[in-house]
Amino acid sequence: MSETQSLKNHARFDPYYHFFIFALYLVNLVYAGFHLYRQPSLSSGWYLVLSLAVIVPIFKLRTYPLKVQDRVIRLEERLRLQALAPQQWHAQIYRLKENQLIALRFAADDEVVELAKQALEHNLDRKQIKERIKSWRADEWRV
Repeated sequence: MSETQSLKNHARFDPYYHFFIFALYLVNLVYAGFHLYRQPSLSSGWYLVLSLAVIVPIFKLRTYPLKVQDRVIRLEERLRLQALAPQQWHAQIYRLKENQLIALRFAADDEVVELAKQALEHNLDRKQIKERIKSWRADEWRV
C-alpha cells in the first residue's frame, strides 16, 4: 500500500474479484435475462437459472476465506490482549464479541487494552471501536 493505512482507507478491494469476476458475472446475468426475454425457450430459461446459481459459489469464494481470517484474528487478538492486559482482566477477554476483536486488531498495543475495556463497558460495535483508535496499527495481510 502506498499510503499509511487509516480508518478512511483500510477497506480492501481485490480487483480481480470485485472488478473482473463479479462484473463478468453481472454481464452474464443481464445477457441471460435479455436472451430469455428476446427468445423465450427452455434452453434460454435454463441458461438464466444456471446464471443465477453461479452467484452462490461467487459469494462463497469470498466469504470462506474471510471467515477463516476472522477466526485467526480472533485468536491473535485474544493472545495479544492476554500478553498486554493485567492478569486480573484476562477473564474479560472472552466476553469480547468477534466483531469487537476484529476491530481491535487496528489498535496499537498501548491503547488496545483500554479500547477493549471500553468495548465491553459500552457495548461498542466494530465501527465505533475503529473511530476511537488514536494510533492505527496497519493490517496489510487481510484478505
